[in-house]
Amino acid sequence: MRHIEVDAQINAENQYECEVERDRVITALTTRTKVDTLVIGGGLTGLGAAIDLAQGGHSVAVLESGQVGSGASGRNGGQVLVGYACGQSELERHLGREGARRAWDVSVAAVELVKHRMQTHAIAADWQPGALTVAINAKKARELERDAQEMSQQLGFETQWLERAELTNHIHSPRYVAGVYDAFSGHLNPLKLTLGMAKAARECGVKIYEHSAVQSFEMGPPARATTLHGEISADHVVVAGNALLGAAFSHLLPSAASRIMPVGTYIAATQPLAAEQLGYALPTGAAVCDNQFVLDYFRIGAERRLLFGGGVSYSSRTPRFLRQKMQARIQQVFPHLGPVSVERLWGGYVDITMNRAPDWGRLAPHVYYAQGFSGHGVALSGMAGRLMAQAILGQASGFDLFVKIKHTPFPGGSLWRTPLLVLGTSYHRLRDALGY
Repeated sequence: MRHIEVDAQINAENQYECEVERDRVITALTTRTKVDTLVIGGGLTGLGAAIDLAQGGHSVAVLESGQVGSGASGRNGGQVLVGYACGQSELERHLGREGARRAWDVSVAAVELVKHRMQTHAIAADWQPGALTVAINAKKARELERDAQEMSQQLGFETQWLERAELTNHIHSPRYVAGVYDAFSGHLNPLKLTLGMAKAARECGVKIYEHSAVQSFEMGPPARATTLHGEISADHVVVAGNALLGAAFSHLLPSAASRIMPVGTYIAATQPLAAEQLGYALPTGAAVCDNQFVLDYFRIGAERRLLFGGGVSYSSRTPRFLRQKMQARIQQVFPHLGPVSVERLWGGYVDITMNRAPDWGRLAPHVYYAQGFSGHGVALSGMAGRLMAQAILGQASGFDLFVKIKHTPFPGGSLWRTPLLVLGTSYHRLRDALGY
């Protein structure tokens, strides 16, 4: 979720920033130095790679253009989920049945990795188990039930199918007719996780430089990155820019920008709600998302606030009347809560690929990149970092599985790609609304 820049007031309201205390000492790169591996990007992907590489014996430096976690890693919905936005059938098309099963296992391991890192590094990120996927009509319920059956029969991953009456054990809302409960996945404060990862990386000897945007980059080897006041050369590079990768490195990976589409999404934090209100609305505290093409996602955060995400934008401009629209969506889902005030509201970009599968690869034998998490980045980003680190350390089989996934650019070129995506999204929204 890249920062949306237009509405400064909205972007200043990130609820997660209100719940943490950042380090006051910010170190920018001001010297010339040499390391074994340079990581570009101080989010969950880059920090995960940095930790594993440092533990593997590499000297590692991280360059972050803003602050650690100031991009998607510290601004997202906080849902830590198994699976991929593209679904298993798309993975089978590229990887075959066995390869797709391996990819599924990687996604399960990605959730386990988040839990492991919180425990190992004593990261208090407000972990809450449980994730619920819900359907708003009978057709979407059938799709959801079919997916749950396939996960059980083909992947051995068990979830709980819930008809409307059983659904009230987890959520009280007239909007949903059925759901699937996943006790393995969950949710957390993503900025606390990211800052905890940064602390763990520093303790492993990683040098993290904030406010150190890359001004120029030479592929090498050795690779060389220059910032405004310093320079780093490295034998290996991890480019962990996600939505920013295409823009920042278009001269190295010309097709990157055309293979991802930044889509704006927004999160509202309500006023603190009474415990009985939350207990009635979401009695088990599970994270929730629906299975619409353009979905709503929400959970209970700190201070008993409902964190409600949804809506899309295809430009950097914040939609008009966004606060009122988000309040209306909350009211639609939870009418029994009555009028609920939205106290904080922020947004950012999720970068999606055409097929919604992750786009990971190499720019050169010694330069790795990861992008295109398509809304599943809280878990998968950390795993992407681990797989890139393993590849650099000599075990590339896990990473190379994902390199086999083929990606195509969004149609329309720079002029028409966004209008065509808007048209396609409107088509799917209409089908959802009509129950097709």
